[in-house]
Amino acid sequence: MAAAELRGVVAPGPAALAAPGGGGAGPPLAGGGGRGDAGPGAGLAAGTATGAGAGGAGPGAGAVAAAGPASAPPAGGSGSAREGWLFKWTNYIKGYQRRWFVLSNGLLSYYRSKAEMRHTCRGTINLATANITVEDSCNFIISNGGAQTYHLKASSEVERQRWVTALELAKAKAVKMLAESDESGDEESVSQTDKTELQNTLRTLSSKVEDLSTCNDLIAKHGTALQRSLSELESLKLPAESSEKIKQVNERATLFRITSNAMINACRDFLVLAQTHSKKWQKSLQYERDQRIRLEETLEQLAKQHNHLERAFRGATVLPANTPGSAGSGKDQGCAGKGDMSDEDDENEFFDAPEIITTPESLGHKRTGSNISGASSDISLDEQYKHQLEETKKEKRTRIPYKPNYSLNLWSIMKNCIGKELSKIPMPVNFNEPLSMLQRLTEDLEYHELLDRAAKCENSLEQLCYVAAFTVSSYSTTVFRTSKPFNPLLGETFELDRLEEHGYRSLCEQVSHHPPAAAHHAESKHGWTLRQEIKITSKFRGKYLSIMPLGTIHCIFHATGHHYTWKKVTTTVHNIIVGKLWIDQSGEIDIVNHKTGDKCNLKFVPYSYFSRDVARKVTGEVTDPSGKVHFALLGTWDEKMDCFKVQPAAGENGGDARQRGHEAEESRVTLWKRNPLPKNAENMYYFSELALTLNAWEGGTAPTDSRLRPDQRLMENGRWDEANAEKQRLEEKQRMSRKRREAEAVRATEDGTPHDPYKALWFERRKDPVTKEPTHIYRGEYWDCKEKQDWGACPDIF
Repeated sequence: MAAAELRGVVAPGPAALAAPGGGGAGPPLAGGGGRGDAGPGAGLAAGTATGAGAGGAGPGAGAVAAAGPASAPPAGGSGSAREGWLFKWTNYIKGYQRRWFVLSNGLLSYYRSKAEMRHTCRGTINLATANITVEDSCNFIISNGGAQTYHLKASSEVERQRWVTALELAKAKAVKMLAESDESGDEESVSQTDKTELQNTLRTLSSKVEDLSTCNDLIAKHGTALQRSLSELESLKLPAESSEKIKQVNERATLFRITSNAMINACRDFLVLAQTHSKKWQKSLQYERDQRIRLEETLEQLAKQHNHLERAFRGATVLPANTPGSAGSGKDQGCAGKGDMSDEDDENEFFDAPEIITTPESLGHKRTGSNISGASSDISLDEQYKHQLEETKKEKRTRIPYKPNYSLNLWSIMKNCIGKELSKIPMPVNFNEPLSMLQRLTEDLEYHELLDRAAKCENSLEQLCYVAAFTVSSYSTTVFRTSKPFNPLLGETFELDRLEEHGYRSLCEQVSHHPPAAAHHAESKHGWTLRQEIKITSKFRGKYLSIMPLGTIHCIFHATGHHYTWKKVTTTVHNIIVGKLWIDQSGEIDIVNHKTGDKCNLKFVPYSYFSRDVARKVTGEVTDPSGKVHFALLGTWDEKMDCFKVQPAAGENGGDARQRGHEAEESRVTLWKRNPLPKNAENMYYFSELALTLNAWEGGTAPTDSRLRPDQRLMENGRWDEANAEKQRLEEKQRMSRKRREAEAVRATEDGTPHDPYKALWFERRKDPVTKEPTHIYRGEYWDCKEKQDWGACPDIF
């Protein structure tokens, strides 16, 4: 397309089009499963809140004069591909709001006004990974796979088409640039390996050229002797025919010697050329190595200075009430401010990146016994276990030994992990908390009473609201938990028997080592079953760590047969090297009732430093099979979740929309609220009340139970040096077991005998009847074996 034609596509249209009259109801929104039922009507007034369409229809097709066309990019100015007014969907209370959008360099950003471009961006979406979907004459959607979704409305169909065309062009350009950068990155990543291989090749070539030179000398020597012999033959009196033949042989021998000399000379020239360039490459490689070392030293020094400044700041400043140290009280006191239905609050309210970790410097628990061997300790671990057993028989424990204040050079370890799968990298216990991943999975049951209430619901849509609240509540325990749990050993299990206290019991088993996968089954006498198989993948990207849980969670209610499924969102740990560690959850969750077809879409809004929105925000909609919205959900994944009943809208003016918002506020029901953290939780890894009890010694468990894992127990007791040594022993034992299994499989293949791969003990791998995915489902027998204390089938893993 010529430049003039491109400008014709991207350039803005004429003056704003007047809104057509009639205020007819527009088609409902497709995104979000029936947004249109409570969405604004067609007769949107300029700059107002939502209007209500007839019959509760979604945003109408009528144009909005105030939106206006996009303005042309200034010549030689900011370089924006397109900018102008669009209407952006916010929520069911405010509906569509007029925003100034700017498309530039493959990024679409928006502001509350054009003047705001100088200081505050409300949101940005990268078009390289985005999908652009046209809904109707004026509406279109931009989504990047769940983390961000913009529902937008133009003033007219012409204006909408101009925006879509410009967005598609910008997306194509961004994708091309991304592919080119990936290719160049790949070349850089393998250049060092190529240079090493080149050095080896040059050495081999040099050796071969020497061999060729030796052969050339021999050819020259023997060729000269051959020519001399032929010359002597020519001097003899031989028949004319023989003399002619000898002359031909002499000429061919001379030609062969000349050719071999030319070949040797060409090889020498090639070697000299390669060696000349090799010196240049060696200098470049050495320069890059020196630069890397200097950057590493600079970054390490920066991290130390940053840590020193933070400590100095904490020593000179009184922390505010909402810091993690007062999480039990300050968070609860401030939760009322998070109930606002709007996605944009007052003009001057901003949120800094949340400070999550404060390093305890002078704690009551000192480092003791870390350099003393287990054999010389006054009390053996077995005796400690027995002592703890006597305590747990009386009541559940409410504290654990305080976390020691060990200094650790984080960068020296993490710099070698960038871009790698962390489950395959051995880490010291300094990065861990004294719980395994199986115990962290069990923490999903912290708010099991939500499922108890859901089991009593007669209305499937109301039941779905409680299931959604339970889904969100499972993330509340992670907000301050920046330490990683122990990777379970293959065959490791964890049971939690709360049948007498709360009516449920749970079992987890590590069913795969690479990739790490854990199966979980919980059942309650209150009428529900929860099961899941989760595979954890994680990547360290330098600035942040991404944790992606893969797998489906199932919740089945016995009385009604309602079967719900959903998946987890991505967890990101920020500021790995420099700054305060903090955790964010982002993405979307779709909860589906496979019996009725009801759905709930939950959106975990990623934190943005420049956003004035509530931090850790979660929004949701509960829809029936037809897509009609019945309930709206709003809250935060670390505090609470509220539910609003969506009433059908009537009328044609914005006043009805405001009245509907008032009614929605009256229908607010708090589904879930986070329990306060225990006292001094900041010194105990920010464990909740349930987490504090998970590693407490209990009698009668399987010998593979996580409570019996020695490195985890040593770490909990503050003996980190011994824990690190024990962790290495266990990992080496697991590696040897894996090698034996692989060797047995190879022998079986060679002999042609059948060989059974590793199978989980308490779970069976088969196709899920609902999702049709292969998964591990509880086979039973565990609790019967516990009652009989028959653990003969359990492997020796500790």
